[in-house]
Amino acid sequence: MTMLILASSSGIRARLLREAGVQFGVRPPDVDEASIKDVLRRDSVAPDAFADALAEAKALNVSDAMSHALVLGCDQVLLCEGRVFDKARDPAEARETLAFLRGRDHQLVTSCVLAESGKPVWRYTEHATLRMRNFSDDFLDAYLKNEGKVVLGSVGCYQLEGRGAQLFDAIKGDFFCVLGLPLLPLLAALRSRGLIAS
Repeated sequence: MTMLILASSSGIRARLLREAGVQFGVRPPDVDEASIKDVLRRDSVAPDAFADALAEAKALNVSDAMSHALVLGCDQVLLCEGRVFDKARDPAEARETLAFLRGRDHQLVTSCVLAESGKPVWRYTEHATLRMRNFSDDFLDAYLKNEGKVVLGSVGCYQLEGRGAQLFDAIKGDFFCVLGLPLLPLLAALRSRGLIAS
């Protein structure tokens, strides 16, 4: 039987798959994300295509080395007022990101690509809109202190399933999309390919 491989080092994606009862292996991709992003930004690629291109690059990178497996690549892009954000490199940059997002709506675009034998065989992109509340500087400083390096692990510097929920007034869209894995469409795709029970 074909095995599912998660081409990601994301703990939350692995946890979502595991808790949904999906059997899978993990092999982080070996791709130069910064170079890919530079090209996508230079070419003014739309956010949907931006996230999809990164997800595909990850899936294909691992699929090329594991042709017997079905490989899942994922990526997420955060867009606010025309600006595409990357993960913060340090706590100071995380503070700048959160200060910019404060009191504004931002969009998360999450893409997944399944690849087999070095070719994409399924892809899906989902959107969510989040309204960050207008919190105080004292709250921001306390949040950053309490979360520590956790804020460097996600593009928005928050984990909605944890203390990051306190940053928000409203969320429109799929919760799994916000977490970085549109789980329900993915499960449907895995059922259609016989990897999980139908």
